[in-house]
Amino acid sequence: MDLFLTGLSGLAWTIVYIASIRVGFRDKTYAMPIAALGLNIAWEWIYAIYDLSSAPGAQAYINLAWALADVVILYTFFRYGRAELPKFVTRPIFVAWGVAILATSVTVQLLFIHEFGLVDMRAAKYSAFLQNLLMSGLFIAMFVARRGPRGQSLIIGVAKWIGTLAPTILFGVIEGSTFVLGLGTLCSVFDLGYIGLLLWARQNLALLTTDPTGLTCLREPKAGQPSARELRVVGTPAPFQASGKRDAFGR
Repeated sequence: MDLFLTGLSGLAWTIVYIASIRVGFRDKTYAMPIAALGLNIAWEWIYAIYDLSSAPGAQAYINLAWALADVVILYTFFRYGRAELPKFVTRPIFVAWGVAILATSVTVQLLFIHEFGLVDMRAAKYSAFLQNLLMSGLFIAMFVARRGPRGQSLIIGVAKWIGTLAPTILFGVIEGSTFVLGLGTLCSVFDLGYIGLLLWARQNLALLTTDPTGLTCLREPKAGQPSARELRVVGTPAPFQASGKRDAFGR
């Protein structure tokens, strides 16, 4: 059972990474929230290097493969991520912000190792489930921020859920870790909620084009496209817009 659950988790997370790379390049954005990605890439490189140098095994090479996949996902963040932010966030600021997140992520992982040690991989387990819970919540936040499933996919959501559920059963149920069981259960709650949002979005695309105030959802205009100020308020007469008066939202 241990081998089956470990293999299932490894396969599921591999699918998450491959799908994230594919979706990122397809939609020209990043498919994994940067805070979670930073913790992931730090975790996988640290433990891949440690395992390869101390006790090389299958998991060490799997961690290395995941770490390399994370590098590609990180590339999509630096390549396309600036477009997700307001114009005042210049590219130098954006790059510095990304580097700061990576440095912070490495520091957090090293603090876990210092506090819990590498015996029985406690630091690895505890940090993995905490950052997994963070990722679950940030996927939902990303769906809301982007007002839909752009840069996301049902495959990523389902594979992420399975990839977390398997070690939750292994370490939380079989090995009896209350900490892991509690965090793993919370991950499942958020993951299933995220999957529900993606399924809902498939059936309600029209609702994702207009926000609750009746305003067309705004994005940074591309070359040749009208700016946000040129977009009409849904249901507002054209003469009112042209009059220069402010509407109820102060525009």
